[in-house]
Formats: sequence, C-alpha cells, structure tokens
Amino acid sequence: MTRPPWRWILGLLAVVALALPQLVSAQALNPGSVSCKGKFVNPITDVCWSCLLPISLGSIPIAKGSRPDSPNPSSPVCVCPAPPPLFVQVGLTIGFWEPVRLADSTRKAWCFPNLGGVQLPIPFGAQSGTSHRSTPGEGRSTANYHVHWYIYPVMYWLELLTDFLCLEQTSFDIGYVTELDPLWRDDELAAIIQPEAIVFANPVALAACTVDCVAASTGLPIQALFWCAGCRGSMYPMTGNTMGTTGEVDGSLLAVEKFTYKMHRQGLAWSTRGQGSVCSKQIAPIIDKLQYRYQLVNPVANTKGPFACPTPGATTSTYEAGKTAPVVGEDHGYLIWRKRNCCAGP
Repeated sequence: MTRPPWRWILGLLAVVALALPQLVSAQALNPGSVSCKGKFVNPITDVCWSCLLPISLGSIPIAKGSRPDSPNPSSPVCVCPAPPPLFVQVGLTIGFWEPVRLADSTRKAWCFPNLGGVQLPIPFGAQSGTSHRSTPGEGRSTANYHVHWYIYPVMYWLELLTDFLCLEQTSFDIGYVTELDPLWRDDELAAIIQPEAIVFANPVALAACTVDCVAASTGLPIQALFWCAGCRGSMYPMTGNTMGTTGEVDGSLLAVEKFTYKMHRQGLAWSTRGQGSVCSKQIAPIIDKLQYRYQLVNPVANTKGPFACPTPGATTSTYEAGKTAPVVGEDHGYLIWRKRNCCAGP
C-alpha cells in the first residue's frame, strides 16, 4: 500500500525542523552562506492542468488542446499480453500527458527550491556551482547547475482518475541528487556513459540545432536531432555544465533537459510514447524529445497561455518575462510532463 501524500509532507516537515537549528547556526556564522530560494509547489494552483491535453483514442483526438501533440498509434484498439488465465488483454489505445516528475535546478549545493527553498547543511558531495559571462556584449553565459529529481505523480495523489490504470501509481520521493554523482560534474568522466559525445562536438552538429530550435518553438522538436536541445544548443555533455545560455531560465532549463537525457542513458527513465510502449514501458537510452514538456513552477509558476509547458528546446523568451526575480543565481523548479500511450482495458 502506498503512503498518502500528507504523510510525506509530515515527514518532510520533521526533517526540516531537525535541520533548522543547524541552518540558523550556519547563517549566523556566515550570513551569505544560506541563500536558497523557493516555495512548495501547490498541486492545484501551480499546475497547468490544460497541459493534460490533447487526449486521444488511437490517432483520433477526443479532447483537443492548444498545444501540439506528439504522434499517436494509429489503431484505437490494442491487444497486449496478460497473465493467466486470460493471456491477452484487449483494450483502447489512450494517449494523454501526465505530470510525473519535479526537478530542482540550482547552482547552490543541497538547495531544494521545490521544498520551500530549504538548504540542508550537508558537508559532503559536490559544492555550489559558478556562473560568469563568457561572451561579453552578447548576453551569453556559462554556469554549473545541480539537479534534484522528484517522483511526483500528482494526478494519482489527487485521485483524479482513481480507476485509470495508465497513471503512474506511486508515492512522492526524492529520486536523484546530482551532488552525489561525480559524472554530473566532470565532462570527461561523463564520457563513460556518453562516448558518442565527441561525434557531436563540432560546428556542423551544433548548427543543426538551429533548425531544432525553430521546430521546437513553433511546434515539436526534431527527434532525429536527438543531440540537440533546440535553442539551448547541445544535449552533450550530459552534465550540469552549461554554455551559451541567455538567462537564468534558459540555463536552468538546459540543465534539466540534459539530466532527463542522462536518466534515459542510465536506464532510470523509459519510453512511454508510441506504438512500442502501448503495452509496457520500453528501455530508451536515446531520449525521445517528443515525450516531454517542461513547465516552470519556481519561483513563479507558469500556468496559463500557449507557452505554459513548452517542448524540449523551445525558446524561453515567450514566457520568462516576470517569472523570475531580478536576482543573479535564482533557483528554479520545473514540473515534467510525460506523454503516455497505453492500453486501457477493463
């Protein structure tokens, strides 16, 4: 039996209460050492619920939305293996978008924007990142980000579709913290899991990302250009070191997009979209960019309009105005929406 969300909240508050004396003590000794900012994500008001759409039956949209949808299986009927005594399950091929993950993106070690902006006094792990302007006059920068990955099945929590087996039915959890991952901090060490990165480290491969930028900003990204993060350049290396970004939202989002790819490469994120994933999730070491949307939820939730949950690689200039405080090093949080094609049976 899964634990209800309120029990996780009580447990989190207990952890914060235990850590609070140490946090206050550390800030008294060094007032500038604790500057993590953030807020708890409200699952009602901070979620763009229109991002659930479109909903499809096979290739037929049954609930349209204002955002482009990734391709769906053509047949509205699906047949999947089942345990004895049935052996097969016949159902309907449903397609929808589900909010399933939450991510912090910050340059401060052990800073959790989506948990209220708490910064834990943990003495081990990677240190805080840096940021500087790499090309003066062009507004582009280089930065180092930490990412925290939360299991966040908010639709299951709220019991919106209690009998819909296609939903991810699990509890809230902190699934990954990059402060403990040496591959996230070192580009050369990261080559262990991404040896192909050297192939795409050239001007021709990067120039192709311009095309991906236009496609992602006007519709859907180009999956064939899997090494591209659209307007933010390259997905490689899959580390928290970002280059050539144009602002705080741009840089922090690139870190989250690269981390999503890293999760696929490590077998911790699977394919949930397309004909091959209707009966069950599939291992996908190459990220399917058509499977994701990223919604800004911290420091200001982006919940309305056609750019509320853009596809990977889309420009941030269409929605970032007024969504961040005028402070260098702002901490960000993103809600990750994942496309799901599944066989919904009786």
